[in-house]
Amino acid sequence: MHFSIFQNPLNTWKGSFLLIGLFEENIYDQLKELNLGINPDLLVEKINQKNFRGEKGQSLNLELFDQKLQSLLIMGLGEKNNFDSDTFKNSLSGLIRKIIDKEEKLSILLPWEDLNKEIIYSISELVRLSAYKDNRFNSKRNEKNILQNIEFINNKIGDISFKEVEYICEGVEFARELVSAPPNNLTPLEMSNKASEIARVHDLEIQILDKDKCAELKMGAFLAVAKGSDLDPKFIHLIYKPIDGEVSEKIAFVGKGLTFDSGGYNLKVGASQIEMMKYDMGGSATVLGTAKAIGAIKPKGLEIHFIVASCENMINGSAVHPGDVITASNGKTIEINNTDAEGRLTLADALTYASKLKPKTIIDLATLTGACVVALGNDVAGLWCNNDYLANELLGAASKCGEGLWQMPLQKSYKDGLKSHIADMKNTGPRAGGSITAALFLEEFFDKNINWAHIDIAGTCWTDKNKGLNPSGATGYGVRTLVEWIKSREKN
Repeated sequence: MHFSIFQNPLNTWKGSFLLIGLFEENIYDQLKELNLGINPDLLVEKINQKNFRGEKGQSLNLELFDQKLQSLLIMGLGEKNNFDSDTFKNSLSGLIRKIIDKEEKLSILLPWEDLNKEIIYSISELVRLSAYKDNRFNSKRNEKNILQNIEFINNKIGDISFKEVEYICEGVEFARELVSAPPNNLTPLEMSNKASEIARVHDLEIQILDKDKCAELKMGAFLAVAKGSDLDPKFIHLIYKPIDGEVSEKIAFVGKGLTFDSGGYNLKVGASQIEMMKYDMGGSATVLGTAKAIGAIKPKGLEIHFIVASCENMINGSAVHPGDVITASNGKTIEINNTDAEGRLTLADALTYASKLKPKTIIDLATLTGACVVALGNDVAGLWCNNDYLANELLGAASKCGEGLWQMPLQKSYKDGLKSHIADMKNTGPRAGGSITAALFLEEFFDKNINWAHIDIAGTCWTDKNKGLNPSGATGYGVRTLVEWIKSREKN
């Protein structure tokens, strides 16, 4: 999708499809002031015929066949004194989805005077991500994506580049495609191939560790999860280094990479949505989508590691049993009391691996617990963090991007629930506080001097219905937040 800005007076604009916003008050005066080249009396007459009053959520598409401007899409902005950009954006996303297949170019007249680059970029992201469609596996798909060009009309701002917006959106779209892909399409091998392609295009370093190499590194927790699958696991390590070679800070992102989760011998049954367990690699999708965006943006002064332990959790004669005791790569022994709590086992070895790189910060993302969904719903991800400064940075980045994130406690007393009679720990605690004990489990697998954050995206990586800039399906949650956080750390 191509973005541009039209900065000349509106009466010199030449186009056929325009979107404007109107407040409830004095619609005639607003149209007169806009100077669209059409008699405002005529427009008001047509608007009144359709009972359009400018209320929030209202929209009206006027076909003007006898005019230079053929289609005028009007969006209600509500009362001027109560106008807020979030309402505008939510309304805009819905309209974009309605017209994506109808026009090649859409011009948007932005409604406020104090426009800046940040607002433009935010709206650009919203428009592109709202227009996203994944038709890869639909035999009747329309190969032609009609809406290709978005033009913003406003003479209050100078020329700006949309390259960074495009890079970020490509990262989000990439993450969405990974999550949406069926498990027979996105295998651990295919995920490693996708990572290799990112490395090739953006000149990143990459290491793909096979099963034997993982065994050599004593990744007993990760390999235990993979034992039940006929597909070999892949441990993926992408590395971004600044072009000038100067590194002021080292960061590691770790993503849960279960391309399918059957639950193992604690088989997912009933309302467990086993048919949706393709999205159990949502954390790895966010990490790889971020790698794609960062590889294109190329921030200065930062060395960034993107780590994914990818496998399936399946059942065969070799699969791990409930009651087995395994050993992670840091030497800790784990009693498996639930084979469906497999993600934290793969993360245990991935976090240990990341810790040995000696980064200043490790951030892991995972569709880890249903308990987090119960606590926070589907619009807000959970955040656990051992450093208040880091937590506030991530909360700020998420808020700026419009991604819901809420800090949860690392309640140390709950760690008693992870005690085992025969091993160092169990992989699950009691039902109460399940998302907290999951975070406490992860806390055992990295150097305590490292700043660490765990983000549980079980509720936010997928939506069953259109919601804001997310069409139904995979959301790509977290890519924009991580990129925003990285940008705040970049050294000029």
